[in-house]
Amino acid sequence: MEQLTLTTPALLFSAISLIMLAYTNRFLAYASVIRNLHDRYLKEYDDSLLRQINNLKQRLNLTKWMQVFGITSLLFCVLTMFLIYIGYQLIAIYAFGLGLILLLISLALLIKEIQISTRALQHHIADIEEYLGNKK
Repeated sequence: MEQLTLTTPALLFSAISLIMLAYTNRFLAYASVIRNLHDRYLKEYDDSLLRQINNLKQRLNLTKWMQVFGITSLLFCVLTMFLIYIGYQLIAIYAFGLGLILLLISLALLIKEIQISTRALQHHIADIEEYLGNKK
């Protein structure tokens, strides 16, 4: 097995940081949409708004777990760098492997969240197409 150097986890460190930025942007966008839907629901009490809020709640929960696994992965990358620095090579290899697994879980959750988001948008498109079909 090749020696794990500080460079390998350091490269992943920057990639995870960018992913976390994207996750945070998703979270902030969902929070804004949920606040707007909440205000609309208090005025209209529309069932379709409730469905949208429930969909966003599910997506928000997935985003939370994406962030948790991503941050934990980042922590393991930092731990790996520290372990390499103090000379604990074997433990560093296992810590790095665990960090990679956590990153994989985070990315798998992202795929699930994208599928849910796509389904929600397809419902909106279907509503528009139905409305346009009834207008003719």
